[in-house]
Amino acid sequence: MGKPTGFLEKPRGDRGYAPVAERLKHWNEFVQPLPEDEVRDQGSRCMDCGIPFCHNGCPVNNQIPDWNDLVYHGEWRQAYDNLHSTNNFPEFTGRICPAPCEESCTLNLNTFVRPVTIKTIECAIVDKGRENGWLVPQPSEKKTGKRIAVVGSGPAGMACAQQLARVGHDVTLFEKADRIGGLLRYGIPDFKMEKHLIDDRVAQMEAEGVTMKTGVHVGKDVSAKQLAADFDAVVLSGGAENPRNLDVPGRELNGVHFAMEFLPQQNKRNAGDSLPATQDILANGKHVVVVGGGDTGSDCIGTSTRQGAVHVKQLEIVPPSPVDEDKPVIWPDWPRKERISSSQQEVDATFGEKVQYTAETAWLEGDADGNVKKLHGHMVEWGNKGPQKVDGTEFTMDAELVLLAMGFVGPSQDDVLADLGINTVISRDSLGRIPEAPADYKTNLPNVFTAGDMRRGQSLVVWAIREGRQCAHAVDEFLMGESVLPR
Repeated sequence: MGKPTGFLEKPRGDRGYAPVAERLKHWNEFVQPLPEDEVRDQGSRCMDCGIPFCHNGCPVNNQIPDWNDLVYHGEWRQAYDNLHSTNNFPEFTGRICPAPCEESCTLNLNTFVRPVTIKTIECAIVDKGRENGWLVPQPSEKKTGKRIAVVGSGPAGMACAQQLARVGHDVTLFEKADRIGGLLRYGIPDFKMEKHLIDDRVAQMEAEGVTMKTGVHVGKDVSAKQLAADFDAVVLSGGAENPRNLDVPGRELNGVHFAMEFLPQQNKRNAGDSLPATQDILANGKHVVVVGGGDTGSDCIGTSTRQGAVHVKQLEIVPPSPVDEDKPVIWPDWPRKERISSSQQEVDATFGEKVQYTAETAWLEGDADGNVKKLHGHMVEWGNKGPQKVDGTEFTMDAELVLLAMGFVGPSQDDVLADLGINTVISRDSLGRIPEAPADYKTNLPNVFTAGDMRRGQSLVVWAIREGRQCAHAVDEFLMGESVLPR
């Protein structure tokens, strides 16, 4: 513990945002990093608890008190190495993780002291390393001769592939899209995480011996059964891409799209790709309604605002969360409480609109050409029977583009599973998850493993990284009889 009184002397300080009017003019990140001396001050606030409850919240088991102390003492290189001992891609989590570690911080028990800014310190460490050229390949000195196929290049697949390559296996990473990254690449807007960060990690992994094969849809372009025969092990790490649909009259109208039909297009434009005009889904000049109040819905409203929408509205069927949690009851677990995203702040500042809660879509109205033009809905009350319509609360709003962001109902590798002959990988629940998959990440086929959304369902990037790392340990142990990789 570098400074026992640090949390008493220094208030919590965190990164800020560029002004709304400024950041809406571009697609780049707009979070403003803290100066180095302020990051060190924030590191001094860590109490180095006897039982560090921040570990309770961190899925990848980051050694948070250790690198907080190293930052406080200016030992940035040691902090960088420590951070990477548990997390392959801290520049991803340092930008888009909701920071459950901070909710579990012991300081968070006290409303007036507030937790350590763990996420900001994490991002500062890895960005310092990138600035100083510490992001270098770590190839294995020995090759095992074992060949492994990893299907799906999201954070779980990337972490798994990198770990396995670093112990000498020959790893091929298959991705159906044209670039590596999965939902990191095409689900998360550039203004939340710029994609050169993925490109730098791809270059590092290639130098470590990972072979990247993009534009290859396993189960269609390549037989998954053949992969299992040709490789010593196969890891299925596809993302949860199957969206929840809106089953209302008018769903078939032009201008009604899933969020993941809309969001990837803008990322492709930002990357310099051209899209056929017939495929363009754009918000400019339109009244946009986003159905769904979670992170994906937030990404949709932020993208629509930047594209030049005339008006943006976000609907959410559930009630609003409480402003503050009951900390003596909830801590150190993740609390349900009000969280306003940067995109929601932008919509409020631009259009004077906040999320409309307890709002249910009843039907969509179209024009003579089959284009959506109005959304009709009503308010609901929640009880034992779920949401119930409140009479007299009907509403109608302009809606020339309706984006459905109501969550996802499972992974999209049914064709792969069928090709392999896996009987739903042990068993899958109604959301397509595999909750009974064993701790060794194996399926009912001897050399086929599964990780990430394929195993646990839709989840956080930090959970995907953990799954990929642990799956790599399981694969390495299966192939070699033992493993030096961390669990």
